[in-house]
Amino acid sequence: MKIIAAKKLLKANDKYARENRERFTASGTYTINVVGSPGCGKTTLLEALMENLGGRASPAVIEGDLASTIDAQRIESRGIPVVQINTEGACHLDATMVAAAADGLDLDGIDLLWIENVGNLVCTAGFDLGEQLRLVILSISEGDDKIVKYPTIFQKADVLVITKVDLLPQSDFNLQRAESDMKHLAPKAKIFQVSARQGQGIDELADWLLRTSHGE
Repeated sequence: MKIIAAKKLLKANDKYARENRERFTASGTYTINVVGSPGCGKTTLLEALMENLGGRASPAVIEGDLASTIDAQRIESRGIPVVQINTEGACHLDATMVAAAADGLDLDGIDLLWIENVGNLVCTAGFDLGEQLRLVILSISEGDDKIVKYPTIFQKADVLVITKVDLLPQSDFNLQRAESDMKHLAPKAKIFQVSARQGQGIDELADWLLRTSHGE
C-alpha cells in the first residue's frame, strides 16, 4: 500500500503557487483570490467592483466551480476576459489549475486578475494559488458565528468583506461580534461592509483595492 501524506501534496502545491506568483508579478498582474461560501455573493461583488473600477483597471477573471459556466457567463457578458475552471467535484482550486487557466489569458494586458474560488470555507483555506491578496467574504445571511466556526480561512485573509448588509434589519447578525472575532484571528486584515446590489461600501472597497494593487 502506498500512502501519500497531505503535507507532501500541499508542499507540491506551494511550489506551483510560488511559480504563479512570480509569473503574475513579472507581468504586472495583481491577483486576488476571492473565497467564501456558496451564495455569499462572490460574483455579484465582482460585478459591482468591476463596474466601479471601470477604466481605472484592466481586469480578467478565473472562475472556479464544480460544474456549469453560469458565473463565467455573467462576467463575460460585461466584456471581461474570463476563463472557466470546472473542478468536476473538487471543493477548491489549486495552483496547477490556476496556472493552466492563466495560459488562456494575456497577462501582459491585465493589471487586476480576480480568481473566484469554489464556494467553500474549508477546502479553500489550505491552498495558496499564487495570489497577492486573499479576500474572504462573509454574508449577513450566513450568520456572525462563521468566523469562529471556520477560523482557518479567516486567519489567512488579507481582507474581510461583509456582504449583504442591506439585510441587517431583517437579521440578528451582530456586526460588532463579527468584527471583533476577525480582529482576534487576523489583526492586520482590513474589514469592509458592503451591499453590492445597493452600492453601499463599494466605492471605499474599490478604491482601497486599486491603491493596494499599486503598492500604496
